[in-house]
Amino acid sequence: MQAIIKPDTDMEDEMPSEAAIHAMAESFKALADPTRLKILALLFDGERGVGEIADHLAVSQSAVSHQLRLLRGLDIVRYRKVGREVYYDLADDHVRDILVRTFEHILHEGGADN
Repeated sequence: MQAIIKPDTDMEDEMPSEAAIHAMAESFKALADPTRLKILALLFDGERGVGEIADHLAVSQSAVSHQLRLLRGLDIVRYRKVGREVYYDLADDHVRDILVRTFEHILHEGGADN
């Protein structure tokens, strides 16, 4: 993975655009919510239906759909429809990598119980 800011270079030339910084901040805000992180953890091994996610988290399908809509808008999850059923999955391996690396970082720092 390429660094956002490379050492030994002029920072003005290597800084991400304002749009990229804003998009990153929005993604980090979305990932800062415990319910959304639980949803992403459920999707880590593959797609799940909205009802299945709602049942597992013991919340309403409406609440899950709201969170998934936000995550979908940020390209963190993707969906497919089969009839009236909607199934969600992580958008790509980049999202999976972010989750794994964050968890590894927290375990390394001793900041979380497994």
